Amino acid sequence: MDHVLDHVGIAVRSIDDVLPFYLNVLNGLLEDRYTSDAPGVEVHVAVVRTNDKVIELLEPTNKNSPIARFIKQRGKGVHHIAYRVEDLDKAILEAKEKGIRFLEDTLRTNTRGRRLIYINPASTAGTLVELCGYPND
Repeated sequence: MDHVLDHVGIAVRSIDDVLPFYLNVLNGLLEDRYTSDAPGVEVHVAVVRTNDKVIELLEPTNKNSPIARFIKQRGKGVHHIAYRVEDLDKAILEAKEKGIRFLEDTLRTNTRGRRLIYINPASTAGTLVELCGYPND
């Protein structure tokens, strides 16, 4: 199964503070901006496209959100790399057959309809990797 780079998630303290860099310096286009208040997510998201690449700026909505904890532990910066797959359930099964472990509680459909799950960083040498699929494609 093909895994195509979908986006890079970047943890920031304030989207409004960093957005001008992505729009004015990198000539990005703000495609979407939304908030997810789902427990265990709790994040403001700005989706910026530069040519054919997508960056998601992730700002915590409260001090206990996963992004807030990430910033406290590791600082601002790259939070995760996401790969798009055609069939998320099949990709999960194939990865598990190869010994890959997932953060099972992260399996969900986000507010924009993207199904996703994160791979346990223990299986990726420390990098948080998201697998995602777009059921409406």
